[in-house]
Amino acid sequence: MSLASDILSGDRAALARAITLIESTREDHQREARDLLSQLWPKAGNSLRIGITGAPGVGKSTFIEALGLHIAAQGHRLAVLAVDPSSSVTGGSILGDKTRMGKLSQQENVFIRPTAAGGTLGGVARRTREAMLLCEASGYDVILIETVGVGQSETEVADMTDMLALLLSPGGGDELQGIKRGIVELADLLIVNKADGELAAQAKRTQADYAAALKLLHPAGRQPKVLTCSALHGEGLGDIWKTMEEFLQRMRDSGERAHYRALQAKSWMWKEIRETLLERFLQHPRMAAEIEQAEQMVMSGSIAPSDAAAQLIRESGILPR
Repeated sequence: MSLASDILSGDRAALARAITLIESTREDHQREARDLLSQLWPKAGNSLRIGITGAPGVGKSTFIEALGLHIAAQGHRLAVLAVDPSSSVTGGSILGDKTRMGKLSQQENVFIRPTAAGGTLGGVARRTREAMLLCEASGYDVILIETVGVGQSETEVADMTDMLALLLSPGGGDELQGIKRGIVELADLLIVNKADGELAAQAKRTQADYAAALKLLHPAGRQPKVLTCSALHGEGLGDIWKTMEEFLQRMRDSGERAHYRALQAKSWMWKEIRETLLERFLQHPRMAAEIEQAEQMVMSGSIAPSDAAAQLIRESGILPR
């Protein structure tokens, strides 16, 4: 059987090999990956795609494991794509989310793939979209994407999912001032985690504060819900999953999901063009010396950055001289 056939049959080992293939930077592997995706593309697209983001320390992995166990218990096949920060030394994943979701990783109907961000901005790895499509082709009907969680750049995950959930810690006015407004505006659901013990009352106050703030951010538009939960104790997860299902059902019924996915596909195409062109530009054998010289001239102040960029582009042959 081919790798594509193995993936379609639900073979988890084949799915893992395929994701490794699409993440490879070798040119022959990239050609194989494009061919594989072309074969599987018609079989993808049938899952619920949910992004989970939040600042470090908010408990994303604990929350995803607890929610994932709840989703799996409902009979769904769940894939978790956990994007970890990268080591500046090895380039590999620092945290290893799979090791922090021990119970969830033991479920037969759950697939967890930790991936190093590898310096890619946006809170996701460069090939997260392709990995998501492979999981869908393999029959996973719910995809959770956990972002790195480093702030403003998290917004890219909204461009590849049907719903974005923002996880928050209990906190008052200071946290409201410090949170990045961009990600709050993009979020479809806000969840205050750690609503237990001494933090239970504070979590309720945070819920009320964010609900009030959202009325100012969305005065005439949609009003995302703000819910509380305790991922540690498994409380509130049923309401959260019900809210997610209802939101996604409205998206399907209204035609919004199809519309947004079409826009996301177009955005994906242009992102691939930009990244591929930049890679080819940097790897061009004739350009290495030109780039180094241009960098030195810009750093010394002898040429404006815009002029240096235009000169390098002309030298590459992308634009006429």
